[in-house]
Amino acid sequence: MKGLIQRVKHASVVVEGQTVGEIQQGVLVLLGVEKHDDETTADKLLHKIANYRIFTDEVGKMNLSVQNIQGELLVVSQFTLAADTKKGMRPSFSSAATPVQAEALYNYFTERAKLLGIKVANGQFGADMQVTLNNDGPVTFMLES
Repeated sequence: MKGLIQRVKHASVVVEGQTVGEIQQGVLVLLGVEKHDDETTADKLLHKIANYRIFTDEVGKMNLSVQNIQGELLVVSQFTLAADTKKGMRPSFSSAATPVQAEALYNYFTERAKLLGIKVANGQFGADMQVTLNNDGPVTFMLES
């Protein structure tokens, strides 16, 4: 499971002209699910994202997590993160989870995040989404479980 995380001041997701998810300060998570992923992998990645120190403390060092600042998460399914881009000029998606498995783990991930007390907003799984963000920094990291 892969999570491309971006520290944001604001982020939102629009589907067919309607805002389906929106957060203020926090983390935009683009979540990619692969065939071998399961609830254990989702839990590991969530733990990492919830505790990853990417927000600045009072002396300007990246020392605080999204939980420390009582920030929010916007979780957006991102099938293309599972792409194999090592060779050729067209990505291969052979390592990507099936849509059924991916959606189940995506939902599991977001529900577990809510149990941590984090305010969570979502994209719409499998939809054509327009994601808008105000990347703070910019600060972007690729995390894997």
